[in-house]
Amino acid sequence: MNAPVRVLLIGANGRMGKAISAAAEADSGLTIVARIDRRDGLSGLTNTCDVVIDFSTADATAAVCQACAEHDRPLVLGTTGHTAAQKDSVTETAEKIPIVFAANFSLGVNALFVLARRAAILLGEDFDVEIIESHHRTKKDAPSGTAKKLAEILAETRGGKELPIHSVRAGDIVGDHEVIFAGRGERLELTHRASSRETFARGALRAAHWVIGKPRGLYSMENVLGL
Repeated sequence: MNAPVRVLLIGANGRMGKAISAAAEADSGLTIVARIDRRDGLSGLTNTCDVVIDFSTADATAAVCQACAEHDRPLVLGTTGHTAAQKDSVTETAEKIPIVFAANFSLGVNALFVLARRAAILLGEDFDVEIIESHHRTKKDAPSGTAKKLAEILAETRGGKELPIHSVRAGDIVGDHEVIFAGRGERLELTHRASSRETFARGALRAAHWVIGKPRGLYSMENVLGL
């Protein structure tokens, strides 16, 4: 029997960190060997793991990438709200190690990405497109990374035209995303609603299993899921 995959979890005290810890308890093929908060140091910890999962903050991304590259450890990165410079550090690090970088680790959301792209192509520019995303009141970034990803996908089908995103921050909403295609006399709505962070946690663990042994490069959840 193969030894369990050893995971270093960064951002362990956050909402997603706690959800990943809980999901890992049900995964016999994986064990979390260290849990650290974004304020803790990374020195030496990357030597004890097979893969790093980071759901801390965008400000920590450059340091996390540097530590993973120095110790040749693959990275699953779920942090959102990055600046262009912070995204550049991820891209540069992916030239040295494999990184799964995703705005959303849910299977359903990644299916939404595929369906939204297909719908945009089929319906064409005669249909107006709007994106609405809703999250809990304490979420710091707006629009969400998932909504930005949807906008990027849809813009590709419209010659790079920027699409509007409407953000709602209220209560304890886990994460809702809606794409509205409105034409004359008809409307198509694609909606994904997350009721639990467990779905994102399971996706992150799936990515952690998948990325080990992959060639260096930047991967998405669509790569992990084979979409």
